[in-house]
Amino acid sequence: MASVFAETPGEIDIWNRAFDKTIGGVLPLHFDHVAADRVVMTMEVDHRTHQPMGVLHGGASLVLAESAASTGGNLACPTGMVAVGQEINANHLRPKTDGKLTATALPLHIGRSSQVWAVEIRDEAHKLVCVSRCTLAVIPKPAGLPTPGERGLLPWSAISLPTLDETKGQQR
Repeated sequence: MASVFAETPGEIDIWNRAFDKTIGGVLPLHFDHVAADRVVMTMEVDHRTHQPMGVLHGGASLVLAESAASTGGNLACPTGMVAVGQEINANHLRPKTDGKLTATALPLHIGRSSQVWAVEIRDEAHKLVCVSRCTLAVIPKPAGLPTPGERGLLPWSAISLPTLDETKGQQR
């Protein structure tokens, strides 16, 4: 299980506390599974994620999708590199007024200079609400850009992360 970076409730809690210091503190986002080859997140649908008509705002779905893809993408990067959003698209397939959504992000391509992640967002009945594709540019960490650990964001400063290449072939 070396490719899984957060599986137990305590490990997941570390990721969620760290994410609360970012956009996850504004929107009701929550990690359920964190690995370089799959990230699962949930988001509550309520007044915080609605557009003025009282249904899920498409932008909230995109924040959920890119958060999941970018987390996995950065875990899949070699040391000294970071993955940053380059392009994201989405098809919003059904409206949602309340409840919980689950986003599952899986890599379609992990390359030297780019990554492409597919994200499916489903409701409690497992109906597809949104499908997204997120392209990440893999770039050298810019000089002066603090790492998440240097910004005080765990878990990056608390755990040693193997690259995706180091975890290939291991059971999840």
